[in-house]
Amino acid sequence: MKLTKLINRGLLAGLMMSASPVMAETMTIALKTEPSSLDPHYHSLTPNYQMAFTVFEPLVKQDGDQVAKPGLAESWRMISDREWEFVLRKDVKFSDGSSFTADDFLFSYQRIPKVPNSPTPLTLFTRNIEKVEVVDPLKIRITTRKAYPLLPADLAYIPVMSSKASAGDVPEGKTTTQLNSGDGLVGTGQYKFVSWSRGSEIVYERNDTYWGDKPLFDKVVYKPITNSAARVAALMSGGVDMVEDPPTDDVAALKKNDRFNIVEKPSSRVIFIALDQQGEPSPGITGTDGKNPLKDVRVRKALSLALDRQAIVDRVMGGVGTPAASLLPYPMYGTPEDLAKPAAADPEQARALLTEAGYPNGFQMVLGSPSGRYVNDSQVAQTIAALWTRIGVKTTVDAVAPPIFFKNRDAFQYSASLGGWASATGETSSPMTGLLATRNVPLGQGTGNYSRYANSAFDEKLQEAIATTDDAKRRPLVEELGRMAMSDYALLPVQFETSVWAMRKGLTYEGRADQMILIEGVSKVD
Repeated sequence: MKLTKLINRGLLAGLMMSASPVMAETMTIALKTEPSSLDPHYHSLTPNYQMAFTVFEPLVKQDGDQVAKPGLAESWRMISDREWEFVLRKDVKFSDGSSFTADDFLFSYQRIPKVPNSPTPLTLFTRNIEKVEVVDPLKIRITTRKAYPLLPADLAYIPVMSSKASAGDVPEGKTTTQLNSGDGLVGTGQYKFVSWSRGSEIVYERNDTYWGDKPLFDKVVYKPITNSAARVAALMSGGVDMVEDPPTDDVAALKKNDRFNIVEKPSSRVIFIALDQQGEPSPGITGTDGKNPLKDVRVRKALSLALDRQAIVDRVMGGVGTPAASLLPYPMYGTPEDLAKPAAADPEQARALLTEAGYPNGFQMVLGSPSGRYVNDSQVAQTIAALWTRIGVKTTVDAVAPPIFFKNRDAFQYSASLGGWASATGETSSPMTGLLATRNVPLGQGTGNYSRYANSAFDEKLQEAIATTDDAKRRPLVEELGRMAMSDYALLPVQFETSVWAMRKGLTYEGRADQMILIEGVSKVD
């Protein structure tokens, strides 16, 4: 039975009375998605970064608002338009007691492109680096391929591994399989790896060699619980201390109960629909004599006009979200005011566009969706399918567990798929490089471009924007990129998620725009 039904029947209070406290020395967190790997360089995915940054650290960190702050680098500066110097912290130790030096970052940087079979490679964050030089054990010089002001933001997504502990007999050193078993998982972070029981729990213990403030807990346990109601039930019973994304219908009730603390944070994560613009025929599309209708901008516009984004936020998300017209919410840097709000749904115009494009009777399509990766993801997908069916595009939903979804999506087995993207930079250049640049994985471009959208004019302007170091001059370039992509209906933004974390009384969390649970952000309150 759904938790919402329990609440409606007045049983929530009784369940809460049965909750038992959890020992303060252990922090147990319920995750909605299990990581695909513990190899910190295998997959650019939020569930993976959450685990990586429990053990490893980057040179540059980001606070909850995605503002850069010192990590393993205590300072950095631009020497020239293309050269950066990073000064590393002194006396930092890995969890095995060995010293952290510049060679460890060099090893990590060089390892990223060597990791085989990466679904979304971290080359997205190294693509603009031409070379890395070790000046001395505590100083690094990085030369970019062109002027690139976003380098510190990119470095925030490069976990630094121990060159000694991660060395191996293959090009990448320790393999992904070895790292998943714990072999080579040696970092400078607050905690060190203990065990991973797939589908059950991932356990870490305090790293007593940590260079910063003493970690708050002796042990941290992450439990993957894909069902949102089950996550909250575990919180109420005392089985876990903290959960991410409780059911949107239950947030108000949880806020009213003084045994729990609720933290909300508007996120930079856009939920969008990727539309295959290359396959011929495209997987899952029938009734078109083998043609791919998604190649026609009129069809893509019709599918966008069919979406009642405000209704999706109000009815499916319970108001916990914001309708999206672009890749980041206005007024974040690079989002023009004319893309602050999406156009109103217009099913009549959508049908007319389908007729004009040669599909007066519509066609059939399958919409792929994860079930449990994003907030209410399968429900959002079902609603979108119903709205598309209403205009004649008869849509069924293939909602599967996140690992299966990502495997299928990465193999381009969907003509349309529901996805999410949280910006790494707080401006639209990152999602545009990842989601919309012409796909070129070796160069780290378009690594998340599952629409297979390709526009040379867009690519050219994107490179111009990336190389513009003056923020004021870069802004109009990035805004124009947004207009280009959205007028082309390169992908269809649906809504921006609002992140919610629920935890037992006595704990709080800083909240993060990138939606991650990072253990260093958890603190105790009276």
